[in-house]
Amino acid sequence: MNTLLFRRAAVAVSAAAVLPLALTACSSEDSSKDSAAGSAPSSSAPASPSADDSATMDEPFGPACSSVPKEGAGSFDGMAQDPVATAASNNKELSTLVAAVKQAGLVDTLNNAENITVFAPTNDAFAKIPKADLDALLANKAELTKVLTYHVVGQKLTPQQLEKGSFDTLEKSKLTTAGSGVEYTVNDSSKVVCGNVPTANATVYIVDTVLMPPK
Repeated sequence: MNTLLFRRAAVAVSAAAVLPLALTACSSEDSSKDSAAGSAPSSSAPASPSADDSATMDEPFGPACSSVPKEGAGSFDGMAQDPVATAASNNKELSTLVAAVKQAGLVDTLNNAENITVFAPTNDAFAKIPKADLDALLANKAELTKVLTYHVVGQKLTPQQLEKGSFDTLEKSKLTTAGSGVEYTVNDSSKVVCGNVPTANATVYIVDTVLMPPK
């Protein structure tokens, strides 16, 4: 009888000793799982800024912006000090546009306007037009004025407004815009290659194709 009691007591002591060890092991496992879970990145953490977010900043954007001088009248800071026609004359990539604006007698009109947006075709954009057609356009002041004023909207447009927009131009027809982030098109054909460029009285979006008003 004494031997049986002794054996039962030994088993009870042994179980009592094993139980805390098992609980400690479980607790340690749970703790490591919690620690691992805590170290995993949270899905609600803010993502780092993407290229798409850059257009929300009040800065020029687009691949052609890299060719703009860092200093002087043709730089972004320099252009911001001058009205739009004068600012464009300091950008060598817009020399054909400037010549056309002078030919049409629109320099003062553009420089004296307030809070406008100009979609400014590059020299390469004008070069897409067959030479005979371009010469004919430059020689026809009324038609040239119509084309150039079609590139001007009577309000300053932000990149966000270009995402899906339809705007009245000074020519009295509408143009449409679409896109997001740093990629936008005008009338589904002309791409913005350097956008959100400030001048003293306008916001400029430099485009790679001349816009033609509806006939």
